[in-house]
Amino acid sequence: MEKRVLVLNMDHSPVAVVTVQKALVLTFLDKVICLSYYDHFAIRTVDRVFKYPAVIRLNEYKNIPYRGVLLNRNNLFKRDKGECQYCGSKKHLTIDHVVPRSKGGATNWSNLITACHRCNVQKGDKTPEQVGLMLKNHPFRPSLSYFLTEYAERNAEEWVPFLEIKTV
Repeated sequence: MEKRVLVLNMDHSPVAVVTVQKALVLTFLDKVICLSYYDHFAIRTVDRVFKYPAVIRLNEYKNIPYRGVLLNRNNLFKRDKGECQYCGSKKHLTIDHVVPRSKGGATNWSNLITACHRCNVQKGDKTPEQVGLMLKNHPFRPSLSYFLTEYAERNAEEWVPFLEIKTV
């Protein structure tokens, strides 16, 4: 039971990702309805077969305050797909402030990028324009759906119809 299950709120907004075991328990307790199943996966008992749920929806709307995606090193590297935003290298990655802190740059999603050590040292305490570096992608604040879509495209294609696909 290594697969994960996408949990949607009553309004079809993503709420969480849970294990298959948790999803089956919620289904048996009539707290959720299954919207999609994984093909070729099942749990067999002596006299029954249960399909693996892929996407479930809560039967009651839950007001879950959205705090956004945490700004941390791991999420920043995920957003930038693990490559330098100046040269595309995937080695010796660091975090860079596009507008340096000494020049008033903030530590937030729209000012932080992943950069290799070489580009970060070359840029130093200047803006990319001052040293002739061009950003491959402009920094943005990712949503939970953005990260879930990334996961779904690799591991759970059954989720894709239930997620907002936004191109940036």
